[in-house]
Amino acid sequence: MRQINTPSLAISRQSLRDAMGRVGYPPSSIADAELALVELLVNAWRHGATPAPVVQILAIHRMLRVAVADESPTMPERCMPGLLAESGRGLQLVEGLTHRWGVDLQERGKLVWFELDSVA
Repeated sequence: MRQINTPSLAISRQSLRDAMGRVGYPPSSIADAELALVELLVNAWRHGATPAPVVQILAIHRMLRVAVADESPTMPERCMPGLLAESGRGLQLVEGLTHRWGVDLQERGKLVWFELDSVA
């Protein structure tokens, strides 16, 4: 498992691409996972009360699991924004791009994660 303690979007995305490439995920799956990761990171920075969330990436032959930990105990809310709304679609994107996603409460904060099965 790769853990990034002071993530930037660029470092997190590159780490994800590297991990998924090593186990043979196709480029379309890598692009979907990158977008889902960016959504989780932006949500953590915006709502997570953590200046530096932690990113965890686990890529094995048949499964990818990406998690972003922050220190806020507030659960993310999947909302239904209006057509002209400028935000509120992040978790809908994560849900649409991945096979599973969820939230695990931790002793201090939460871990928001998604999984993507290998299509190979």
